Amino acid sequence: MADFDPIAEHWTSTRTQWTGGPLDRKEAWKVFSMDCAQWHLRGYGMWVVEDKATGKTAGWVGFYEPDHYDETEIGWVLLEEFEGKGLAEEAVRATRTHGECYFGIKRPCSFIAIDNQRSVALAERVGATLEEKRDRGNGPFFVYRHPAPEVLQ
Repeated sequence: MADFDPIAEHWTSTRTQWTGGPLDRKEAWKVFSMDCAQWHLRGYGMWVVEDKATGKTAGWVGFYEPDHYDETEIGWVLLEEFEGKGLAEEAVRATRTHGECYFGIKRPCSFIAIDNQRSVALAERVGATLEEKRDRGNGPFFVYRHPAPEVLQ
């Protein structure tokens, strides 16, 4: 529960423009609860990223697959004060490896809003490739495909 406050603060900011926000605290709670529920429903989900130096919540990264998705996504959010330190890249790489080793997730994707250049750059830095452009009715986004596990070794 200690992780909810920084996550709620993030969701109420304009920085969430590419991921469905901003939201009020009540709606942020629903998103947080849904992310937690993935663990019970799918056996995997999002992890909180903690900054080792401060012990503060730095963001979250992990697998996301709600009912209306046809595949597993790796998603990430880094709180503004922790950007530019390599935490997101490290977390995405670790998530991908863990997903293959423990959950059998071989080639996850990342859905990224077209204007979200920081996430596009991160996806490309970790070796994901642009596969296609889609639109589910809430705006166009890119589908980035992460490399197969053998490519990562």
